[in-house]
Amino acid sequence: MAAPRGIIAIMGSGETADSMVRIHRLLLKKITPPVKAVFIDTPAGFQMNADELFERAREYFAKHLDQAIEKVSFKSAREISSFAAEKAFQTLRQADYIFVGPGSPTYALKNWINTPIPQIIWERVQNGACFIAASAAALTLGRFTLPVYEIYKVGEELHWIEGMDLLGKFGLNLVVIPHWNNAEGGTHDTRFCYLGEPRLKRLEAMLSPPIPILGVDEHTAFLIDFKEEMIHIQGRGEVTLCFPHGQKIWQSGQALPWGEFKKITLPEGQAGPYHPSPITSPKLPPEPFLDQMRSLKESFAAHLKDHRGEAMAEILLSLEKMLWESEKRLIGQQQITQARETFRGMILQIGLSLDACPKDIPAIISPLMAVLLEIREKLRAGKEWKLADFLRETIYQAGIIIEDTPKGPQWHIKKQVMGNR
Repeated sequence: MAAPRGIIAIMGSGETADSMVRIHRLLLKKITPPVKAVFIDTPAGFQMNADELFERAREYFAKHLDQAIEKVSFKSAREISSFAAEKAFQTLRQADYIFVGPGSPTYALKNWINTPIPQIIWERVQNGACFIAASAAALTLGRFTLPVYEIYKVGEELHWIEGMDLLGKFGLNLVVIPHWNNAEGGTHDTRFCYLGEPRLKRLEAMLSPPIPILGVDEHTAFLIDFKEEMIHIQGRGEVTLCFPHGQKIWQSGQALPWGEFKKITLPEGQAGPYHPSPITSPKLPPEPFLDQMRSLKESFAAHLKDHRGEAMAEILLSLEKMLWESEKRLIGQQQITQARETFRGMILQIGLSLDACPKDIPAIISPLMAVLLEIREKLRAGKEWKLADFLRETIYQAGIIIEDTPKGPQWHIKKQVMGNR
């Protein structure tokens, strides 16, 4: 496998603060323009102000960075349509500056796992894109994720959940904790992402075998530049790597080789690199295979009749997904063959439908022109000359010439209009 060429930026907080403009600018300069930047809204997808968070990011990028940013909307894996999901995946596949931040890490994981999103992000970094994970999103990157709201706000027992382990795909067996130096508590300890030291120590002991914890201070970024094979610390604070019996701290402005950092994270006695476990795929809904396929076929026919392109695309995507899942689950070959024939038939129907459509401007507007000419003739018959001339002039302004001949009015499209098709 080719060496990765992109960047992973882990921000402890302040991802859209003035203090982080310089870091965003630094990262954007590392990408060959034009830069396609996107914002993933999943972590805050359950919040009523999720769209406001994107607008805030969009204004920030426009004002401070002169950079447009597009939203990849994937608020809920359960509620999103197949068409909208595929649109989100395609947008993400084309992006080279991927930004994701505030919200709930556990909600983000619940909606990302068993979707193509983790794999797409890995592929984009592998191929040279920059992935920025800040605040809540930063918590998802390691082998395990801290359910911070469930513990800090709800009072659940201390525990870890499985992380996305994106860093594991690049050989880092870590847990990431942002807001490392948080001081919002005032009279009580809210360091270590609102946990405080006593709870952090207990959580560390639950990591068996021990796994290093990467702590990133607020308004600070930990940058992994795979192309340069370097680690950079930028921002106001520090980055801390905690081991079972000690820690290493890097100040803002410091750098170290990527290979050296990887060796530091390996536990004593481990010779080879860390390899993450594969993510399992989702199971098909319990609806019987043939019934589900029949339902999709009927819906497709109805949408084709009404020329509803998006709805047809969604059904094709759903059927393709069903075929892929069925093959993995070893559904009967006869049923899979039947589903493939249905899929090909849907594509053929779309082609035949397009062939039946008018292919030139005159054929498309001819019915409309017939009505307009009839209206004009009635105006002239009623000696409404001004209205008739007004109608003719309006049609002329739209690029269509009407000529009165012994055989009745005739029309044709201006040559320059036809030439611009």
